[in-house]
Amino acid sequence: MSAADRVWAVGPALALPLFEGGARRAATREARANYAASVAAYRQTVLGAFQGVEDDLATLGVLQRERRVQDRATHAADDAERIALNQYRVGTASYLSVVVAQSAALANERASLDIRGRQIAASVALIKDLGGGWEPATGVASEAPIGAAAGETAGARRAGATPTPTPTPKR
Repeated sequence: MSAADRVWAVGPALALPLFEGGARRAATREARANYAASVAAYRQTVLGAFQGVEDDLATLGVLQRERRVQDRATHAADDAERIALNQYRVGTASYLSVVVAQSAALANERASLDIRGRQIAASVALIKDLGGGWEPATGVASEAPIGAAAGETAGARRAGATPTPTPTPKR
């Protein structure tokens, strides 16, 4: 190839970037704008996750206080039931007072179980918001309702002896 042929072959290759200068700047600006949008979306996702965790922690705190109050009410209703039953046995009260006391004790027990269920749901939401998964522990029947273990007493349920699944991190 002669020197003149080389000049003509290299010439357009050198001149081409000069004519595309504006397009390259535009592509660079577009890439930077896409990067800024990605950073903003990520920041929004992180802030949303923090908000979810904060909400879940606040919910757990409120439910813990509510559970303490409800546990006291449940224990008081159990005491009232026991007293009414003792009064009926010695003949100083009618059976109607026993039934009323049992009804109150049952209502308080249901309220306690409702709060416990909401606590478990809030704990699961917190684990999920923290990025964890949820899989039942081996050997725990997931179909059994809370407090339905064979031979379990009401006192054992209130004492927190109910088996529950354990959280595990996502794989």
